[in-house]
Amino acid sequence: MFERWITSGWDQIPMVLLSGAVAYAAILLYTRLVGLRSLSKMSAADFAMTVAVGSLFASTVATASPSLVLGLAALATLYFGQWFLAWARSKFLGVSRLVDNEPLLLMRGSTILDENLRRANVTRNDLYGKLREANAFNFEQILAVVFETTGDVSVLHSADPEAMLEPEIMEQVVGW
Repeated sequence: MFERWITSGWDQIPMVLLSGAVAYAAILLYTRLVGLRSLSKMSAADFAMTVAVGSLFASTVATASPSLVLGLAALATLYFGQWFLAWARSKFLGVSRLVDNEPLLLMRGSTILDENLRRANVTRNDLYGKLREANAFNFEQILAVVFETTGDVSVLHSADPEAMLEPEIMEQVVGW
């Protein structure tokens, strides 16, 4: 049993190589047809799509189940679902409200919004790490910090004391 767990028969390697090549080509083709949005991280649905494609690709290549044909059909279904959701989000505001998270303001200028940190489940230490990552040297440089719909944190800062944010950029941000 131990040997079977670590090794496999050499006869399985050609099928892994074939499945990998075909599934990879299908992912490239599907992405080309549906668009790069299918592998973006602009929303939680986009992120879930990326994870699902990776998981399905790995399953299709490394195991006999699902079969290559079923794996390709499942990938096509994911890509179609992603395309359909993107289309529905652009046509119907209610779909976007149902599927997408709203960006949340974590800092307004040098003021940390503790209630919004709690809502986003972000600690001050997480926030400080994102400020360091963005090369923000002091709180006076901060114009805004936004917890984006994807879970990313955007730090908008400037060394210019006269810098101002365009209102349209912050229009959909909760707490602005």
